[in-house]
Amino acid sequence: MRKYKTFRNHLKEELNNPEFKKAYDREDFIVKVAVQIAQERQKHHITQKELAKKLHTSQQSISRIEQGDQNITIGLIERIAEVFGRKPVLKFN
Repeated sequence: MRKYKTFRNHLKEELNNPEFKKAYDREDFIVKVAVQIAQERQKHHITQKELAKKLHTSQQSISRIEQGDQNITIGLIERIAEVFGRKPVLKFN
């Protein structure tokens, strides 16, 4: 009988590969930024369209940002934070 791995165990093994870990960490960072932006927008009860209007961009751009499908600049992160009355924080680990 074949023993099946759980996703968690498979991921743990894959993270031992330096190339995989580097790619995983990069995607993890992108997803965390995307989720923070989406959560902040929802906390302020504004739609993607309303946020886009404040940033002079399209709703589709906001959607791609929140899905982690669009690279964004530090400048755009600053503008997004400003809409919410916040300041972005950069932290190195």
